[in-house]
Amino acid sequence: MTASFHGVRGSTPCHGPEIVRYGGNTSCVAVQVPGADPILLDLGTGLRYFGAQQPTGVPFRGTCLLSHLHWDHIQGLPFFAPLLTDGAHVTIHAPAQGDGSSVERVFADTIKPPLFPIDLALLPGSLSFEEVGDSEFVIDAGDAGDVRVMSRIIPHVGETVGYRIEWNGASLAYLSDHQQPCDGSLVATAGALDLCRDVDLLIHDAQYTPAEFAAKCDWGHCTAEFAVWLASEAGAKQLAMFHHDPAHDDDMVDALVAEAQVAGAACGVDVFGAAEGMSVAVGD
Repeated sequence: MTASFHGVRGSTPCHGPEIVRYGGNTSCVAVQVPGADPILLDLGTGLRYFGAQQPTGVPFRGTCLLSHLHWDHIQGLPFFAPLLTDGAHVTIHAPAQGDGSSVERVFADTIKPPLFPIDLALLPGSLSFEEVGDSEFVIDAGDAGDVRVMSRIIPHVGETVGYRIEWNGASLAYLSDHQQPCDGSLVATAGALDLCRDVDLLIHDAQYTPAEFAAKCDWGHCTAEFAVWLASEAGAKQLAMFHHDPAHDDDMVDALVAEAQVAGAACGVDVFGAAEGMSVAVGD
C-alpha cells in the first residue's frame, strides 16, 4: 500500500518561491493498493494534480474518504479532469451533517451558479455519497482483497471524521484537522486513539506553533507537539506532519519538523514533514 501526497497545505491554497519544497495545494492524499482503484483522502486543490496524472481513455473509478466539508478539503472536485469523461465515477464517504442536510445536497448547493459556472450534476462523470460517523465498512479492491476502513468522529469545527485504512497487514490513519484541547493538554478522544492505534503511518494535523495555538486554540487544529504525543500514545510507527499553515514557509516547516523529529526519536516515532510529490510505502 502506498500513500502519495498531492496537497499538504491547510486552510487555503498558496504559492510562492518560499513554499516550493512543501507545496501550496490543500489536502489530497492518494492511497493505492496494487491492482485496485485509488482511494483518495480529501478533495483539496491537490486533487487537480492527481487528476492530471490519470490515464486518458479509461473512465476513472475510485473512492474518496472525505474528512469534512470545509472549502480547503473540497475545492479540487470541480477541477478533477477525470470527471469530464463519461463513465467516470467516484464514491464519496463523508461525515453526516448535524443539521440533517445531506452531504449530496451540500455539494449540489456549493458547486453551482453563481459560485461555479455550472451545476456539479452537469459533469459527465458521476458521484455517489455515503454518510459516515463512527463507522466501519469495506472497499472492494477486487483481486487485491478487501480494504477495511474505520471512521471516527473527531474534534474540529463542524462535523469531522478521521479514517483508518487497513489492507494486507498494513495500516494508515488520516486525521487531517484535529482539535487539540484548548488548555493545551495532551488528551485525545477514544475515537482518535482507535484510529491511530499501532498504525504504520499516521498522517496528522500539525498546523500551529505553541504561540499560534495559544491565540487560535479553538480554531480546530493542533501543534506538532500534540501530533507527536498522539502518535507515541497510540503506538504509531511513523508520523507525517500535515496541514501546514499557509503562513509557514519552507524554512519554518523545516524547523517545526526538526523539532518534532527530536521529540519523536525520544519516544520511538519516526517523524517527517509531508510534501507534495512525496510517496510513502505503508507497512512492510
